[in-house]
Amino acid sequence: MPIVYGKLFALLEEKGLTKYSLRRDNVVGVATLEKMRKNEGYIDTRTIEHLCEYLDCQPGDIMEYIPNQKEK
Repeated sequence: MPIVYGKLFALLEEKGLTKYSLRRDNVVGVATLEKMRKNEGYIDTRTIEHLCEYLDCQPGDIMEYIPNQKEK
């Protein structure tokens, strides 16, 4: 999957927050958070919006596009 969320987890750590904080404060559900952790599936833009509002950041601060490397 070309969209990865490693930046999200780094930002959480930087802000002293945990994945539990996101669940507790109803920012994202368990299944969505698990998809983000595994970089699998698709994430709704409303979820990205909620995360950005909660973390006071921009989408590029929590996700990154990494193109698939195809063999030539």
